[in-house]
Amino acid sequence: MPTHNEEIAHAFDEIADLLEIEEANPFRVRAYRNAARSLRGLGQEITELVANGEDLTRLPGIGKDLAAKIQEMTETGKLRALNELHKKVPAGVEDLLQIPGLGPKRVKALYHSLGIKSVKQLEQAVRAGRVRSLPGFGVRIEHNILTVIEAHRETEKRFLRANVVPYAEALVTYLKRTRGVKDVVMAGSYRRGRETVGDLDILVTTSGKTATMERFVGYDEVEEVLSKGTTRATVILRNGLQVDLRVVAQQSFGAALHYFTGSKSHNIQVRRIGQQRGLKINEYGVFRGKQRIAGKTEASVFKSVGLPYIPPELRQGRGEIEAAYEKRLPKLVQRADLQGDLHCHTVATDGHAGIREMALAARQHGLKYLAITDHSQHLTIAHGLDSNRLLKQIDEIDRLNDELGGIILLKGIEVDILADGSLDLPDKVLSRLDLVIGAVHNQFHLTRVKQTERILRAMDRPCFTLLAHPSGRLLQKREAYDVDMARIIEQARARGCFLELNSQPQRLDLDEYYCRMARDEGVMVSINSDAPAEQNFEFLQYGIDQARRGWLEKADVLNTLPLRELRARLRSTMR
Repeated sequence: MPTHNEEIAHAFDEIADLLEIEEANPFRVRAYRNAARSLRGLGQEITELVANGEDLTRLPGIGKDLAAKIQEMTETGKLRALNELHKKVPAGVEDLLQIPGLGPKRVKALYHSLGIKSVKQLEQAVRAGRVRSLPGFGVRIEHNILTVIEAHRETEKRFLRANVVPYAEALVTYLKRTRGVKDVVMAGSYRRGRETVGDLDILVTTSGKTATMERFVGYDEVEEVLSKGTTRATVILRNGLQVDLRVVAQQSFGAALHYFTGSKSHNIQVRRIGQQRGLKINEYGVFRGKQRIAGKTEASVFKSVGLPYIPPELRQGRGEIEAAYEKRLPKLVQRADLQGDLHCHTVATDGHAGIREMALAARQHGLKYLAITDHSQHLTIAHGLDSNRLLKQIDEIDRLNDELGGIILLKGIEVDILADGSLDLPDKVLSRLDLVIGAVHNQFHLTRVKQTERILRAMDRPCFTLLAHPSGRLLQKREAYDVDMARIIEQARARGCFLELNSQPQRLDLDEYYCRMARDEGVMVSINSDAPAEQNFEFLQYGIDQARRGWLEKADVLNTLPLRELRARLRSTMR
């Protein structure tokens, strides 16, 4: 049974959490977290590298000890080190770590000071007012914990899209190898490109009788079979993900694909239009009375109600029907449209590769330019650059541009936006750069007014090009900070600067709503990887998926511009 990258990464994260609760050496904790991040960013399954006898220590953040643990887990599916830690810490305490905002330090305090060993006990303690007395908590933190617990109940069964992709792709490949199977397509929220996925819906067509159902439930990733019939089966995979498989007739495939792709709101609108035309639309086809008039393809379903084909990412019930009738559907941006990436990190701060290595990797991913944007000095945990180190990096980039072919390096920085709205490095240094990315990395709990004014002041500085991960959210871990994003977008338009769509799977920030708002206001968005390692340029696809949900076209995306035009846009932000 294969072990996926995400499973090993999750195990390493779990070890890091438990070690931190035990107050282990911080460097040891950090090593596991860095290894987990490295595994998630790999462009191929680690099992393939192990099978080919590759030296795992060549991977970023992987030493001999961690390489041995990866080997152990790929061979056995288990980690002795993790099992030993499980014996020391009650299982319920580990559940507390899944609550966004409760890191290992707070969980340790709750466990050791109040004896809290489960989420239920935590909720009871909060409601009784017992948590506020602990150092580092207080009434506001208590309130936040309760809010998060309640919200977590609604999201705990959803998975990050990036974590689901390897499972989905592997399962599709597996089913396509079944004799007699013709079409195998993922539907549901996965096909619509949602940032999180609750379950997977797979549609299959076949030629004649096949062993599709038996092969599906016999897949080696299946943990539990919930149901199995002749045309439908439901299973739970080892990672907890539910998968529904439906075998549909070829003549109904398009109708079924439209129906099971959703969204519910979109489908209701299409069915209502059909009713107005005397049609019945369901997963079996489009009918006028008993006569089937469409349904073999999705395009035929849309055509039956007078609509052009609507891409899955737009099917959200948010104006796509009206836009389609008015011939204003966007021509959505594609991965091939990206000319470069304006946000990445190197070993100078918290990255895992040098500038040259990152440049070569970007070139291999089809990019023509790459901005080197390491952190600034205020972010000490990332060993941020001060003025002197940044100036030395500028010189290094100039030298590499003379040597490298096929890609141009741009000089940048991800500079901290401080609490008063000032930037972390002086203007005279920032002015030496091609672009300046501003980012909020602390004080997320400022009031809406203060957080908004902080960012607005930063955007009005002489050197400010791009606002990174504008809401600060980490999916399933940290809510967006309270900020008036509409004012931020208005300021970006007035200032002539840009907003980032950060493609890191846990960020995907801007969200689809504000992507569309930026588009409507004429503010260009830059889809960036925020890559800390060579393999992380793969993240750009997740950003593209999010951009498409936000109605973005090629012309709305800054880094689709050719380098010459891009440079002109960047210079306009550096007063």
